[in-house]
Amino acid sequence: MTVEQRPALRASDSDRDELLVRLHTAYAEGRLTEDELDGRIESALAARTQDELARLAADLPAARRPVPAAPAHGPSGARPAGRFQLAYKSTVRRTGRWRLPDVHTTVVYKGSGLLDLRAADLPGQVVTLRVVAYKSTVRIVVPEGVRVEISGVGVSAETHDAADDAPVVHVKGLAYKGTIEAIDHLHLA
Repeated sequence: MTVEQRPALRASDSDRDELLVRLHTAYAEGRLTEDELDGRIESALAARTQDELARLAADLPAARRPVPAAPAHGPSGARPAGRFQLAYKSTVRRTGRWRLPDVHTTVVYKGSGLLDLRAADLPGQVVTLRVVAYKSTVRIVVPEGVRVEISGVGVSAETHDAADDAPVVHVKGLAYKGTIEAIDHLHLA
């Protein structure tokens, strides 16, 4: 069998998910327009082979591989959470006891998200949450005594003041036709 006769390698759901994160990142960086993003998402979900997926990202920078988190458990025994979450026309929720990595990215496309940090183990003095909410709402519930710093577009915070030496959750967000809000437990409705 020659190279030309070999069947194309089939794409997995994981391959498509990786490409969706890459496309949303490119959109957040201003490399794709909304129409280009919508078209490529539709094509990615319909793609059957690795080659079809590769063509959709051929004009984008290579994907950066995250550094794997250490397998150690935190003081609570909670395993470290993954560094990425993606919701495509669905909901993503992270609640209860979990160990937050130092940098966590959540991308929500036409859905909703909830990151409840009240019972989460923070890895250090500063945690960065990168959030993209495309036609979506993402709520971040912050525990008492944690300072919230926000930057980006479409990001708001309703939290009480915390001490200068308090742990910091830095929310870097981009909300397009959506919202990203950080609230403390006293502002929950």
